[in-house]
Amino acid sequence: MEEKQLEDFLPDKSSSYIRKFNKSNIITKINQEQVIECIKTVVDPEIPVNLYDLGLIYEIKINDKNDIKIKMTLTNPNCPVAGSMPESVGKSVENLKDLNSIEVSLVWEPKWNKDFMSEEAKLALDIF
Repeated sequence: MEEKQLEDFLPDKSSSYIRKFNKSNIITKINQEQVIECIKTVVDPEIPVNLYDLGLIYEIKINDKNDIKIKMTLTNPNCPVAGSMPESVGKSVENLKDLNSIEVSLVWEPKWNKDFMSEEAKLALDIF
């Protein structure tokens, strides 16, 4: 029997979410503000603040074909919902009109800290 390692019991830290819609007739170009509004509907299950204001979204790239790539992190790599958060972010963006594809990747560099939070999030959590 194979001996278990600590990593076997921790959440999947290489989680990502990918979905392709293969739209060939894109009429409207998606902009970054639209994507941010979608992401702001996703709230951290342990902290009552949305992921964008927590500073967990590191990068949003949108090409001319409305392929969206998002790089995000978590407040803690041992977060029990690590595997589901990229999917939650991806699903929040899926309803945008003319979306061709969405890819959300979990990254760990740079390491998240409270300085990444918006002023609104810091006020909501009494962090100064």
